[in-house]
Amino acid sequence: MRFVLKTNYGQDINHFLHNGQRFWYGLLIAALLLAPFFVDRFYVGELTYLLIWVIAGTGLMLLIGYTGLVSMGHAAFMAIGAYAHAVLFKLGFPFGISLLMAGLVSGFLGAVIGIAALRMTGIYLAVATISFAFIIEKIVGEWTSVTGGHRGFVVPEPVMFGIDFGSDMSFYYLCLGVVIVAVMLVLNLLRSPMGRAMIAVRDSEISAQAMGVNLVETKTLAFTLSAFFTGLAGALYSHKIGMLFPENFTIFMSIKLLILVVVGGIGSMHGIVFGAIFISILPQVIAIVRDFLPTVIAQRRGLEPLVFGSILLLFLIYEPLGLYGRWVKIRAYFTQFPLYRRATFKRQKSYLRTERVH
Repeated sequence: MRFVLKTNYGQDINHFLHNGQRFWYGLLIAALLLAPFFVDRFYVGELTYLLIWVIAGTGLMLLIGYTGLVSMGHAAFMAIGAYAHAVLFKLGFPFGISLLMAGLVSGFLGAVIGIAALRMTGIYLAVATISFAFIIEKIVGEWTSVTGGHRGFVVPEPVMFGIDFGSDMSFYYLCLGVVIVAVMLVLNLLRSPMGRAMIAVRDSEISAQAMGVNLVETKTLAFTLSAFFTGLAGALYSHKIGMLFPENFTIFMSIKLLILVVVGGIGSMHGIVFGAIFISILPQVIAIVRDFLPTVIAQRRGLEPLVFGSILLLFLIYEPLGLYGRWVKIRAYFTQFPLYRRATFKRQKSYLRTERVH
């Protein structure tokens, strides 16, 4: 078991707690940089999808995991970012500018939704975001003069500073760079007073407001930043799939993003990576299992949403801390062995008096 000796208050907000973390994260980045040279082209494409899911998950985790606001319609922001970037890029805007503007457009609409949703919480906020997702899907499908509607919209090849990012390897490195920047921005935000305010709102709105936290400002900023990062992921996603259809951004994508956050581990940046890996691997596993299922079941439509929904329910019931929470428990077991006790992570039955108030 490692004990960190803290000699100043600045250590509490360090990105790395000790040199061991620096070594392992450095090794991870080195592995990601070298991966395209050692894996097949197919796996490079899958890793690119994984990185895009990490960016989108970063946005949703900021909203759900760190501010406590539920969203079931984040596929709408993916669609807004994808179409805004594709249209602007096709009109002649530089790739980097159109990528940033796509995130800003998504962020602006996220702020509008955040202001409108200030009086809503829980299931009401979830229903409102679902409604927003259906509205955006309908607009994308019917606004044929701009989006191409159901006929599709061809996304141009990504070119920036004279560099063609159309190949699998170059586009992979582009997504990796965006992931590193996005994660560092969110980590620094969480260390700032605004990030602390978001966490305070998540834990208790009444207590946060009593301590001087501006709920309107905090919730609006959370929605704005969440939509910004999700829109950025949508812009990169548009180049990965090559052609945009309204069917690419249905409610099922919102559910996948929600599964990413819940299964990975709510309130944890590590959980984003765990969740992204999970939703990237699961469709491949389902495709393999289909070959061993009876024809009547294997050819049924909706098998994948059924599996995703069932897994989401199981995690909510049996492992609410997600995959990262389970990993923390496993790590604690081995670091404390043989002194580990099964009741380590069980909640005590003597509750605080304030917790009896409903």
